[in-house]
Amino acid sequence: MHPIVSVPPDYEQLLRDIKERISNAQLRAAVSVNRELILLYWEIGREILERQSRAKWGAKVIDRLAADLRAAFPEQTGFSPRNLKYMRKFAAAWTDITFVQQLVAQLPWGHQVVLLDRVDTPEHRVFYARRAAEHGWSRNVLLHQIDSGLVNRQGRAITNFDRTLPPERSDLARELLKSPYSLDFLTLHDAEREQSLERALIAHIRDFLVELGAGFAFVGQQKALRVGRSEYFLDLLFYHLGLRCFVVIELKVGMFEPEYAGKMSFYLAAVDDLMRREGDGPSLGIILCRDRDEVIVEYALRDMGRPIGVSTFDTGARLPDGIRDALPSVERLMAEVASVMPGGR
Repeated sequence: MHPIVSVPPDYEQLLRDIKERISNAQLRAAVSVNRELILLYWEIGREILERQSRAKWGAKVIDRLAADLRAAFPEQTGFSPRNLKYMRKFAAAWTDITFVQQLVAQLPWGHQVVLLDRVDTPEHRVFYARRAAEHGWSRNVLLHQIDSGLVNRQGRAITNFDRTLPPERSDLARELLKSPYSLDFLTLHDAEREQSLERALIAHIRDFLVELGAGFAFVGQQKALRVGRSEYFLDLLFYHLGLRCFVVIELKVGMFEPEYAGKMSFYLAAVDDLMRREGDGPSLGIILCRDRDEVIVEYALRDMGRPIGVSTFDTGARLPDGIRDALPSVERLMAEVASVMPGGR
């Protein structure tokens, strides 16, 4: 029990500041330890590779090395024959030490093993490593993104962003969109109704946020917009923290139709007039359809003055067990979006 002591008015702020500094220092220490461990494993793997090439080491030599290392460092795990072989594979996969130091060493060893086991193409391995480091993916999220073929879906929506956004925003916005979106966490009994799809996505909003990607914060469903004497409702409304703009998503369970683009343009104009604040970028629209004819989409978007993308979606099995524990809570995401919206909009 704390003794009764009179504290100055700014004591609580001081305590919060010190706690934050301690937490930051602990995080930096953990990151530093991980980085040094990854670099150590890379160096061990490189040495094994060189000796196997020069001195024709066999598998039995690696077994002997593992036994000797475990005897010398009994308190340290990670020196099994299997892990030494992963170190060799790790060094063979990442030959540029500068790239390893700058990017790869940011990821834990468990992530490295996933990349080595699940991704064969060097370019794809770089893609997943960059995004895992940038977005702080857990191992389960990394597994899901690899299994869902993110590298072949990222940036594949059809958009008019190059004509409706400045170059520095259009490239980032285009890379945010995917096609198809993998909604394999849904089990739809009535796949012919937009309302069923919308309710299912809201029921699994955390999974949907993971599939949308980093930076999306959920604002609401069936968001009402009063325009003139009429009221309109947006299926789903998000705010992107990186682009600092609203993102309207309209759900369609069938083929894309040209009139969808005109309706989305109307919605974006209304959101920009009624909700956009100083510092926000132009609102983006995503029309999410079961299927699309790319030629029709290109024609429909050609003369639209608002930034719109058209993507498809697939549904299937549920996400792997354990992924939900790695996700941020809806409450925290809502708090993040509230913090960047003046007036708590």
